[in-house]
Amino acid sequence: MTQTIYVLNGPNLNMLGVREPEKYGHSTLADVEKLCRDTAQRFGLAVEFRQSNIEGELVTWIQEARIKKAAGIVINPAAYTHTSVAILDALALSELPVIEIHITNVHQRESFRHHSYVSKIAKAVLAGFGIDGYALAITGLARMIGAKEK
Repeated sequence: MTQTIYVLNGPNLNMLGVREPEKYGHSTLADVEKLCRDTAQRFGLAVEFRQSNIEGELVTWIQEARIKKAAGIVINPAAYTHTSVAILDALALSELPVIEIHITNVHQRESFRHHSYVSKIAKAVLAGFGIDGYALAITGLARMIGAKEK
């Protein structure tokens, strides 16, 4: 049976490629999804790739990952990083390894972006690698769960 990882993306990430390309680059969310699927495939992992602008929908997907016994979660909570106790609680309840990812280096940005609720539960945090951070996050998660590169 193939292990599945969830790659969850928060608000405004559906606008990648258009939104502030000087910060986020020109890649689209479809490019990110392809990168995630290609990286996961190298480790024999399946991917549930999703994006929502709605906090409660992200919480529901985190709960789904637990129920479906996913192998782990890679999450870019975007603006919810700094505000969502609900996402923190859902991730803690999931009991799954969580990797937090940010396209930009949030510590070089506005001070309110320096605090992350998600970091309190994440096994690792990647920031500032652009979309390549997703590949790094999946590779790291794969190693954490013992998936071998094919």
